[in-house]
Parts: sequence; structure tokens; C-alpha cells
Amino acid sequence: MRFNSHVDAVLDATVALVNAVTPGTDGGRPHPAPTGTALRAAVVGAVRYDGYEPTPSGPEVTALVAEVHEARRVLEALDREDEDAAAGLVNAMLRRTDAHPELDRDDDGRWAIHFHGPDTTFARGWAAGIAAGLAMAIGGDLGSRLGVCGAPGCDRVWVDRSRNTHRRFCSTRCQNRVKAAAHRLRTRDRRPR
Repeated sequence: MRFNSHVDAVLDATVALVNAVTPGTDGGRPHPAPTGTALRAAVVGAVRYDGYEPTPSGPEVTALVAEVHEARRVLEALDREDEDAAAGLVNAMLRRTDAHPELDRDDDGRWAIHFHGPDTTFARGWAAGIAAGLAMAIGGDLGSRLGVCGAPGCDRVWVDRSRNTHRRFCSTRCQNRVKAAAHRLRTRDRRPR
């Protein structure tokens, strides 16, 4: 399932940012929030792509991370199937970032829609894009394609582009952990006592 190329890229970056910089658990292991240079590296790693190597300042990273925490709250609300809460959070993000659409030419000369705040700083631009991408997913009735990993001991997030909308895990690793645990339980229950 594809939203559109720009929304896909923004949602991918949103998931990467949330998974990289928010504390929690990952595959049954603690996932502390990075700090200092590790935080900057995590943010840059989550948003970089071919031809784009950002160099945000420390304050820009801090400003963006605050919005990334809000994006996590949106994804958690969607995972709980609470679209009203998710929409309220996204609307607040849109207002804070003053996101507005603009058509820009991409490298191939095609028009692509991008979302910008009133300035083009790293933090404001990405925060506006994240807010708009989440708004388009929810407004396009695709909020159910965003969620939190269903594996015990994991709270990383995902975006589902499959045709059958069955994704419930952040990674194959977590999916395999759950399947292996279910298999062990079935096997144990079939053993003679």
C-alpha cells in the first residue's frame, strides 16, 4: 500500500525517528533515548537519504525531537484505535508547525507536494512534514496502517504498506519471537505428561 511518494518518505522518516529517539523497549531489550552526539546521529540517520545529508544544530535536533515524541503519542493513539485522540494531537502539531503545502520540482522535474512551516529550518521543516504526513494518513482513512509493535517487550512503531493490512510487528525479528513462543507453547501442551 502506497500513500504517495512524499507521504511514504515522511511516514518512513517518522517511524525511523520515533524508533531511534524515543525510549522504551526494542525486541525485549531496553531502548534508552540517545543523548548528545548520539542523539544528533540518530536524528540524521533517520532522515537522511541519497543526496540529502543534513547538518542540524543541537537546538534544531532538540526542537525536532519534541515533535517526534508527539508523533509517538499519535501512533500510540492509532494503535489503540483512538482516531479522535490521534486527530487532536495531529491538529495541534499542524498548528504548532504552521505546516502548509507547496509544490516543488523533484530531481526528475516532476511536481511533488511538500509541507513546510513558515521557515525552512531543519526542525520546523521536518516537524511540519511529520504533522502533515500523519494528517494525510488519518484523513485518508489509513491510520490503521500505523501502529506499535504487538510483540511482548517491544514498543517500536511501524507503517504497513501490505495489501492485506496484517502487519502487527516492527520487524521480522519480533514477529519470529512471537511465532517461536507460540510454537513452544503448542509443542509443550501436546507433550504427554
